[in-house]
This record gives sequence, structure tokens and C-alpha cells, in this order.
Amino acid sequence: MKELKQLDYELFLYLNNLGTETWDPFWLFLTDKWSSIPLYVVLLFLIFKRFGLKGTLLTLVTVALLITATDQLANVFKHGFERLRPCRQEGIMEQARFIAVRCGSFGYFSAHAASSMALAVFVGLLLRSKFKWLFPLLMFWAILVGYSRIYVGVHYPGDVLTGMLIGALIGLLMQFLHRFGYAKFFKETY
Repeated sequence: MKELKQLDYELFLYLNNLGTETWDPFWLFLTDKWSSIPLYVVLLFLIFKRFGLKGTLLTLVTVALLITATDQLANVFKHGFERLRPCRQEGIMEQARFIAVRCGSFGYFSAHAASSMALAVFVGLLLRSKFKWLFPLLMFWAILVGYSRIYVGVHYPGDVLTGMLIGALIGLLMQFLHRFGYAKFFKETY
């Protein structure tokens, strides 16, 4: 366990210190939760195009559950494990590039990584039959968002990977829930 933690620290410092002032604005923009709104608008349009108004409303309820699940589970882990973030960890914070706007005390696992991956898996699978290119694009976006948390100095790679794994599982679970709800309420499958 100690070796794994040390590897996580070393990998964080390596990845975090790859950053440069030239790229800082891009990664700060990408890690900002508001920067994804244009993507969400496009996804909402594609969902509406695929499922109509009633199906879109069901999808929005499912997405609300998905975001709530990832966020609240991240809070449970954060307060349960109380793992210091890199920007608070002595011996790490002195060597890291911290460029985030703020940094909380604890952060295991990354809620950003979890919710981005959950949404990517859920919507990617939801629309896979009509828009085959969307799933790989959303996975790429989720990976970039996850890496942005390392770049700005607020999460270790282990936090991000754990968040992505949990997010992928929640995205799959919500996909099954959506299929069940769609079949039950609309008496058809997709």
C-alpha cells in the first residue's frame, strides 16, 4: 500500500510538472465546470432529436440522478478517507504546480473525473446506435477533464482513475435504469 501511494505521488509530480504557462489557460478552462455547457447543449439537442420531448425529460431526470450519485459518493469518500489533496500535502505541494482557483483539504476520489466519465458512458451508450462517433469523442473529453485535475494540482492520478472507474460504473447503471424506465413509461425499447 505504501509503495502504491508513493507511485501515485511520483506520477502526480511527473504529470503535473509537464505543465507550462502557455498551456495553463487551456487546462484551467477545461477543468472549469461551466466550460462544458456548449457540449451539454449539443448533447441535449442530440438526445431530443433521438428521443423526442418525453424521452428527453426522462433522460434529464436520469442525468440528474447520475450527477447526484457521483457528487454525493465523492463526498462520502472524501470525508471517509480524508486523503489530503496534492496542494495540501507536505512534501508534494512544494514541488507541484498549483494553478487551480482553489483547493479543498481532502479529495479522494475526483468528482470531476467521476461525473464526466459517468456522463460520457451514459450518453455515449444512449446515442451509440444513431451517432457512432459520439462515444469515442465523449470518452476522450472525459479523459481530458480527468487529466485537467492533475494538471491544475488538485488530484492525484489514483484519485482520477478511481473517479473514472466509479463514474463508468454509475454511467452503466444509469444506462440500464434509463432503458428500464423508457420501456416501462413508453412501452417500447430503443
